Amino acid sequence: MGRGGTHDNKRHGRVGRQAFRLLLAGTALSLTAASAFAAEAAPPMLSSREVMALSTFGGVLAATVLSTLWFMRLRGRTEAENQRLAAELEAERERISNLKALNAEKNRRIIFWEGPDSEPEFLGALPDEAGAPDDDQAFLAFADWLSPGSTKQLDAAVAALRNRAKAFEMLAETRGGYVLEVIGGTTGGRAHVRFGALESLRAELAELKLEHKRAKAALSRFETLLNGVDAPAWQRDGEGRLIWVNRAYAEAVEAKDAEDALGENRMLLSAATQEKLDGKVKAGAPFKGRQPVVTAGERAFYDLTEVPTGDGSAGIAIDVSALQASETALEQTLESHADTLNHLNTAVAIFDADRRLKFYNQAFEKLWKLDMGFLESHPDNGELFERLRADGKLPEPHQWREWKDKALSVYHSVAPYNDLWYLPSGETLSVFASAHPRGGTTWVFENHTEQVALKTRYNTLVKVQGETIDHLSEGVAVFGPDGRLKLSNPAFLGLWRIGENEAEPGTHIRALMQIGEKDEEAAKGWRLFARMITSFDDERVSRQGRLELASGVVLDYAVTPLPNAQTMLTFVNKTDSVNVERALTEKNDALRKAEEIKNAFLEHVSHELRTPLTSIMGFAELLKSPEIGPLTARQSNYVDHIANSSSVLMTIVNDMIDLKSADAGILQLERDRMSLDDLVDSVADDISSRLQETGVTLEITAPPKLGEITADFQRLKQVLLKILGNAIRYAPRGSIIALSCWRENGDFVFTVTDSGPGISDDALENVFSRFESGGRQAQYAGAGLGLAIVESFVGLHHGKIFIDSEAGAGTTVSCRIPDAVEEKGSADIIAAE
Repeated sequence: MGRGGTHDNKRHGRVGRQAFRLLLAGTALSLTAASAFAAEAAPPMLSSREVMALSTFGGVLAATVLSTLWFMRLRGRTEAENQRLAAELEAERERISNLKALNAEKNRRIIFWEGPDSEPEFLGALPDEAGAPDDDQAFLAFADWLSPGSTKQLDAAVAALRNRAKAFEMLAETRGGYVLEVIGGTTGGRAHVRFGALESLRAELAELKLEHKRAKAALSRFETLLNGVDAPAWQRDGEGRLIWVNRAYAEAVEAKDAEDALGENRMLLSAATQEKLDGKVKAGAPFKGRQPVVTAGERAFYDLTEVPTGDGSAGIAIDVSALQASETALEQTLESHADTLNHLNTAVAIFDADRRLKFYNQAFEKLWKLDMGFLESHPDNGELFERLRADGKLPEPHQWREWKDKALSVYHSVAPYNDLWYLPSGETLSVFASAHPRGGTTWVFENHTEQVALKTRYNTLVKVQGETIDHLSEGVAVFGPDGRLKLSNPAFLGLWRIGENEAEPGTHIRALMQIGEKDEEAAKGWRLFARMITSFDDERVSRQGRLELASGVVLDYAVTPLPNAQTMLTFVNKTDSVNVERALTEKNDALRKAEEIKNAFLEHVSHELRTPLTSIMGFAELLKSPEIGPLTARQSNYVDHIANSSSVLMTIVNDMIDLKSADAGILQLERDRMSLDDLVDSVADDISSRLQETGVTLEITAPPKLGEITADFQRLKQVLLKILGNAIRYAPRGSIIALSCWRENGDFVFTVTDSGPGISDDALENVFSRFESGGRQAQYAGAGLGLAIVESFVGLHHGKIFIDSEAGAGTTVSCRIPDAVEEKGSADIIAAE
């Protein structure tokens, strides 16, 4: 566009000059024509001024005509030129559009600048996989989508291009690893930078170049690093010759420098060790081990590592001489410690870095009682815990896994593990575990069962003693060997009427002696106490006594020596107890005399009643005999009543005698092997007459054979008859009494159930008391001794009796009689144990 404008200006200049020349020619022609016209019209003579005016007018007219003609011609030419220029402009625009379309493909993007201060323009685009942003401003932020190294290099190249017109060509790597070709240059005063995606081979070559560059840089860094460390490092080719060594290697093999060590191929190891190392590396396996090496005339230990690298090998050696010496010293120390630990009573176990049991002492084996085979298998720490848990030797927490993880967290924790384990066996262990700096853990199990028990008892004793002494009714005071008061309780102050400020700790006994100066007995006692407390006798003895004060107070005192030359005084107010004792002695004498009178009365009545009753019963039987003669029905009925009443009275007398014998402890059972079936049959026969009289039915439930037990037949029969008789008295007429018998674990068990009025809860508590009827209304009243007799006889057989009753719902009496033979056998076994 600029060049076109310059061409048009030049053309317009030429056209102007031609028009000026035509204008001058026209003026000259006009003047010539005017002169000729004036010459032809000479007759009317004109003045020179008129001639000049006329000539000027003619020239102007001629110039106007000529200019008009020229401009008309020039306009035609200008329109033709404009049409030509418009065609050329359209062609240029089409060409630029084609160039833009050519550069807009997805393979490259171009940035160009008109000048140093102009804004950039963009053409084209890069593939999506390149990861370059489409936005122009974002594209210029190279650091956001190019790698740091490429960004730094590209920024410097673009700055040099725009400032100094310095062209460049480079490879740039995006953050996604895509490689771009970047070419910068200038054209016609313009700077441009082209980003192009490489073709497959070129891209691969570019990536290889970048990879080679990175690898070379990394290798340089590693070589620089290895040259700076004190550990010898080396590389060898496939034939085993050295191809690179660091400075430390050259010093270790006593070479001048690395080139000298490479030239002479000096090996760090001895021939035998080197041969062993070469064999393993050639087999494709890395070599690792600790080997002694002689460097600079001194023997050192190195941890060697050499690994095969495909076409050779690389190795490094780390000097661990100090570590080796420390490990040797540590092993010796551990051996001595092991001997020491085996003599300790505290259980100790040491686990290595792999958590496997490495050492345990005899106390550990004794504590957990694990078999030697399991311990010598070096079990894992967690496996040991699981074994102890399976054997029931560890506490069983609510969350076992959390408890176990907490215990094993000592392996990766800085803080040690400390806890108390309360074992199912009742033992208490103080467990302490700490991690080793080199890995592993030491576990210490200290049995604090006795200490905990002693501490618990001590603390409890101190608290109990403090509370007990303060709440004792006895007065307690403790004095030191210097006669000064150590402690006292409120009861001591109250007994002697001493104020708290008068008996503070540190008060001397002389101050307390003034209390009893007005009472001769008290003064005498306090002088005795002072002498015993402050004496220097080799043997300190305790002493007890009683003080009867003038006020009527009776005090029992005790002087008790304590450890650390201390002495304890205790005072017990016996005033009330002495008075009560005297009153009780008098009452006891009266009760003894009453008991003697009662026993004499019962014995007299029992013996005196049995003789006339026997006579009455005999005469009643005699009257009923045919030899005396027939009786009327009324007489016979009277005689039966006499006989029955006498029999009941005789039973009461016998019961009283039996109870008296039982109370006195002189009633003896006549145990013998007896048949339970015979017992039940005998009871049924004896009770049948009473059942007929009362209209009650007895229903007996028992297995075919009850077997035998060792017991007193007559006493068991009395028990059954008493229980059945009691049920008959309270059972309604026409009802059924159930007797159930069976054997249970060798015992004889029976129950008697009636449908009588039952027993209330209040009366049930006194049902076995003497002369008690249980608050029930019976058809035939009794003396209330039946169940008392039953309880005594069952107790003599070491049996048990139970009553289950509810008011209005009947009564069930259950009784269990053990076999005396089996009972005796159990007693013999218990005695033997």
